[in-house]
Amino acid sequence: MIELLFEFCHLNLLMVNPFIFILGTAVGSFLNVLIDRLPNEKKITGRSKCDHCRHKLAWYDLVPVLSFFLLEGKCRYCGKKLSLQYPLVEVLTGLMFVIILNFNPPTGGQISNYFLPVAYFGIISSLIVIFFADLKYQIIPDSMQMVFFVFSFFFHLISNFNPPTGGQISNFLISGLVVMLPILLLWLVTRGRGMGFGDVKLAFTIGFLLGIKAGFLALYFGFIIGAIASLFLIILKKKQLKSKIAFGPFLVLGILIMIFFQKQVFEIIKKIYGLS
Repeated sequence: MIELLFEFCHLNLLMVNPFIFILGTAVGSFLNVLIDRLPNEKKITGRSKCDHCRHKLAWYDLVPVLSFFLLEGKCRYCGKKLSLQYPLVEVLTGLMFVIILNFNPPTGGQISNYFLPVAYFGIISSLIVIFFADLKYQIIPDSMQMVFFVFSFFFHLISNFNPPTGGQISNFLISGLVVMLPILLLWLVTRGRGMGFGDVKLAFTIGFLLGIKAGFLALYFGFIIGAIASLFLIILKKKQLKSKIAFGPFLVLGILIMIFFQKQVFEIIKKIYGLS
C-alpha cells in the first residue's frame, strides 16, 4: 500500500509539490522558533511572542508566510516591523523540500528507499537552523549538531537499500575525524579566535555524512565562499579586518554544494587534472 502511494507521488510530482511546499513552510515556522530560542537557551515550547512588545501571538498571526504579508510585515499589536527572517526561512524551507523531493524522488525498490527524502528533509532542516543561528547569534546549538548527526546516520542507514555494517559505520566515523582534524588544529592554533568549537563539531558530521573527499571539498567551498563574503564586507565597511565573522553559514553552503552537485564537482576535478 505504501509502495503504491509513493509510486503515485512519483508520477504526480506536480500535484505533490504544492503540498510539500506548504509542509516545508510549516516546518520552517518551527525552525524559526529553534533559530531564536536555542542559542538563547530558551524552551522551544510555549506560545510565540512579538519580538518588540512581547505580546503573545494568536494562531492566525502565525500562519506561515501568509500572516506576515497580511499584516504587511508588522506586529498586529504594536505596529513595529517584523524581521524578514520569518518569511524567508519559511519560504526557503518550503522550496528546499520541493527541490529535495524532485532531486531524489521516491522510486521502486525496498521500502527503506521511500524514507530517503525524510533523511534529506531532516538534514536540510538542521542545516537551516545552524545557518541562521550562527549568522544571527554566532552560536551553533549543540542540540542541532546532534540532530544533524542523527539524520546523517539515518541517511546512511537507508541509502542505497543496504543498511551499513559495523565496519562501514567505523569508516564513516573515521571520515568525520579526518575531515574535522584541520579545523580542530586551526581552532587550537588560533586558540578559538579563528573559529568557534561549534565549527569543529560541525566539520566532524560533514565528514561523517559526505566522506573524506566530498567532506574536504565542502570545507574548501566553505572557506572560498567565506573569504569572498568577508572581503566584500570589508570593502563595504560592514566589517573590519579583525572582526569576527560566523563561519558556520559558509560551511553549510559548502555542504549543500556537495549534497546537490557532488557528481558534477568530481567530474570538473577529473577534467581539470586529467584523471580517468
